[in-house]
Parts: sequence; C-alpha cells; structure tokens
Amino acid sequence: MSESPPTTPVCYRHPGRETYVRCTRCDRPICPECMRDASVGHQCPECVNEGRRSVRPARTAFGGGTAGRHGYVTKALIAVNVLLMLLSIASDRGGDAAAGGSGFGGLMGGPTPLTNWGSVLGLAILPDGTLGGIADGQWYRLVTAMFLHYGVIHLLLNMWALWVLGRSLEANLGPLRFGALYLVGGLGGNVAAYLFSAQNSTTVGASTAVFGLFAALIIIERKMGRDISQVIPILVINLVFTLTVPGISIPGHLGGLVFGALMALVLAYAPRGRRTLVQVVGGAIILLILVGLVLVRTAQLLG
Repeated sequence: MSESPPTTPVCYRHPGRETYVRCTRCDRPICPECMRDASVGHQCPECVNEGRRSVRPARTAFGGGTAGRHGYVTKALIAVNVLLMLLSIASDRGGDAAAGGSGFGGLMGGPTPLTNWGSVLGLAILPDGTLGGIADGQWYRLVTAMFLHYGVIHLLLNMWALWVLGRSLEANLGPLRFGALYLVGGLGGNVAAYLFSAQNSTTVGASTAVFGLFAALIIIERKMGRDISQVIPILVINLVFTLTVPGISIPGHLGGLVFGALMALVLAYAPRGRRTLVQVVGGAIILLILVGLVLVRTAQLLG
C-alpha cells in the first residue's frame, strides 16, 4: 500500500498560499501578508488582537487614565470660563463687565445680566422684579457660579491658577478624577457661600474650585512623597488676600478648600484593591452632604 505524499501547509486565512511559517502563539500556518512581528517570531492577526485586548491600560498611581498628562480637562475648563466671560460681556451691552465696578481698586468688573442669572444667590428680588435664588428652586446657580466672573482681571487670576494647578493634578489623577475634584471643590465652595452669606448677596468665580485644587495639590503631592514647601506659601498668600481684600467671598474660598481637601483625601487614600469603588462612593457621600446642607439653608430662608 503506497503512502500519500506530505502536503505543504497553507495559510489558515489564505488557503491558496503555501507557507512553512507558523504563528508562535497558536501554531497555525500564516503567509507573509498575515505575519505580525512579535518578541519571538511572528504572530497571526487574531492573536495580536487578542493580546491587545488582554493588556490592561496604563493607570496613574490613583487609578486614573494616563491621558491626563495632556491636560485636556484643564484646557476645556479654561475654554468654558473664557467663553462665558465673553458671553457675560456681550450680555452687558456697554456696562462695566470687562472693567470698572468694585474690588481690587475697581478692576474686578461689575455684574452683568449673565452673572445675575448664574451667581450664588440665596433669595432676593431680581433686577426684573421677580423673586429668585437657590431657595426659590434655582439650584443650578450652585454650578453655574463657578464658571462666571466679575471682570477680565477676576477671570485671568483664576485661569492662571487653574492652569498651574490643573495640569499637575490632572496628570496625577487622570481626566475623570480631576474633573470630579474640580466640580466637588467648586460646588462645596458655592454651598458654603449659600450657607454663610447674606441671602441677597451674590457670588461668582472659579476661585471656589481653585482653592479646592490648592488643597488637593498639597494632599496628592504629600501622598506621592514630594516636597510641598513651595505650595504652602502660595496658599497662605491667597488666604491672606481672601481675608483682607473687600468683596471676596470668604465662605466660598474656605468651603472650596475644605471640600476639595475631602475629595482629594478620598482619591488619594482609597485602598488599591477597591480603589474605584471607594472613590465613587466617597464622592457620592460628599455630594449627599452638600445636598443636605443646601436643604438646611433653604429651610432656614423659607421658614
């Protein structure tokens, strides 16, 4: 009985092509078109794709994505603040939105229709004669106020601080965690302004969030074992300005500092094994506390 001659292997993806090269991962024959360079030999396209899916994406020390090193969120926040400043000036129609007004020798600018609409305000008669404020159900003011400013100088001071602090924190935390930190700090500062300011006074500015970033930078840098001696004096100078310059919201700045610090502690000290879960739950608890404080203040104003 005669033996059949051995057959030449053919590429499993191109049956008409003979080949003696095999994938080093699955051992199937592959032609030159299907060869993908590997650390040893060649792999087929399916094994390469499977390997990519099995590789975990790189993470920062705090569980965030490495895309934070590009500073996309920081740049986006600055862009939103600048855009709203332009809209605020446009809404003023010849007023003192860009300069004039009060604060820092008249360089902070004055209120505009847009800041009147979006500032932290407890409860008061609005310029159009209607009753409005957070106690009247306008909770959106707690968020919009952190993106509005009284004048270009006010904007530039906050955007410079955001640029300096934001890029470092976003690189360490990742985009999502940094964005959450910014919003919690800003919201915490605005809630504090609502709690401890006169019900008819208004507050705007990204400085509530910026003070939260100051506190977070100290906590994050210390957690990573870095020197913070250059950060402390800058924070102290800002606190002195807060306490001595008229027209600055002391509750807003201190509230941003406190709640930014709380959020940073959650992000920095969440146990590695359950990091994301603890960070999400911790952030949610802080938000619930802020909501509770708003409800308490609202009950006081309406009681």
